[in-house]
Amino acid sequence: MTAVKLSRLFQPRNPLFWLMLVLNALSSVFSYLLHTRELTTAVTLVVALFALANAIIGIGIAVRLMRDDGTSSQRG
Repeated sequence: MTAVKLSRLFQPRNPLFWLMLVLNALSSVFSYLLHTRELTTAVTLVVALFALANAIIGIGIAVRLMRDDGTSSQRG
């Protein structure tokens, strides 16, 4: 099993780091919309699914970054 280190999460040169930030920001925006706007049931379900999917994908990327040893993203 690969060790997971929280210090490996911050990798500004890795595009996955920025994708993770964007997905988590979008999840926050979707969550804000759900709490502050009166939406129809269908729209609420779609926005909630997008928020949940973004959060799950963002967490998956974060785990991948924490498990990465840094050798694969710094070639050259």
